[in-house]
Amino acid sequence: MPSTTSIGLKLPLKSVVHYLQPVDDWLPIDKQVGIAGVINGLAMKVLFLDQSGQLGGAELSLTDVAKHFKHQGLVYLFEGGPFADKLAAAQVPYKVRQRPSLSISKESGLWQGLLSLRQLLPLVGEVAKMAQTYDLIYANTQKALVVGAMASVLARKPLVYHLRDILSAEHFSPINRRVAITLANTCATLVIANSQATRQAFMDAGGRPQLIKVVYNGFDPDQYEGQPLLRPVLQQQHAIQEGFWIGHFSRLSPWKGQHVLVDALQYLDEAVQVLLVGKALFGEDDYVQSLQAKILNFGLQDHVHFLGFRSDIPALMASCDLVAHTSTSPEPFGRVIIESMLSGCPVVAAKDGGATELIDHGKTGWLCPPNDPQQLAQMIGECQRQPQLRQKIATQARVQASQTFSLEQTNQVIAGLLQQHVRRTTSS
Repeated sequence: MPSTTSIGLKLPLKSVVHYLQPVDDWLPIDKQVGIAGVINGLAMKVLFLDQSGQLGGAELSLTDVAKHFKHQGLVYLFEGGPFADKLAAAQVPYKVRQRPSLSISKESGLWQGLLSLRQLLPLVGEVAKMAQTYDLIYANTQKALVVGAMASVLARKPLVYHLRDILSAEHFSPINRRVAITLANTCATLVIANSQATRQAFMDAGGRPQLIKVVYNGFDPDQYEGQPLLRPVLQQQHAIQEGFWIGHFSRLSPWKGQHVLVDALQYLDEAVQVLLVGKALFGEDDYVQSLQAKILNFGLQDHVHFLGFRSDIPALMASCDLVAHTSTSPEPFGRVIIESMLSGCPVVAAKDGGATELIDHGKTGWLCPPNDPQQLAQMIGECQRQPQLRQKIATQARVQASQTFSLEQTNQVIAGLLQQHVRRTTSS
């Protein structure tokens, strides 16, 4: 059983938050936090920043946090898209910037960054002006950190950076890593990491250890209960044959490793059907074409099915026999893993990054060496042959995920952290 804190509300210490300062620095959470967070009897006002209009894991997690502050918060998006629709459906106040978005990418070098200053500075001024009526700025992505850091200095407001990426050479250019660490170290009052792996990468890159706390993403178990089984509909719509269904849920991208799963199919029997749920988002259409060519070359076109972007993820997961999470680089958290557990579907994941913190191998899922199709195929085959074991692990995983990754607990912890750092800033 996870240990608990002794500060009012019982929280799984290992799983929900990693406190770096002594516990007696804290007030009981139930005295700190009301609906969202309270400062001097007034609800705390938070300006959330995110550059993407697309719906990725960072944006889904931000929606869950922003809902907690929806009566006193605003999400400011640097570009429009499905994320804005998601916020509207959740009744979260948001505003979309009308000017062109920033052109800096994770791989950007110094020259491209300097050329982007013309776009950056007006946006900084807009955010600084908006921030005057808020208690703090909450940056949800690295681009949002760049804007939020400069705006926080101009507006004299505290900055919180929610770090949802592993700051490594596999994902970011050297200049982007240096910028992120420098701005976080000098401008942020708090960095929230979504896993111990993310926290460690931040410190390895030069981030200050005393600045960063770990708060795992939270989930509402009720959203995953009682899902309809979609097999008959999917069989009719996508010509998917009956058999052993493996779901893969993520954007189509080389580092998400759909090709690893396709390669593993060579070693599996004819009953296996793979459902690839997601689409290319950030100029990765060439990868999709190479994936389709590989499938044709292997003669697997009747076994691999592209379902595209879907909004009925819990029902799709519940309709699968197994979910495969095959990232070839360390995953910061692994949102799909917890969603699979809550949907009652067992999961096999690459043994790296945040995934190793979410799965107890052989008890709540399986961990496989990353980028190893033969090992993956061996584990899938064992799962396929042992339906009773799959059910046992799925049941254990669902209970553990419901208890450990509670959205209510996560939001209370985040609200307490934000309130504490706003108080420190206003009193200094």
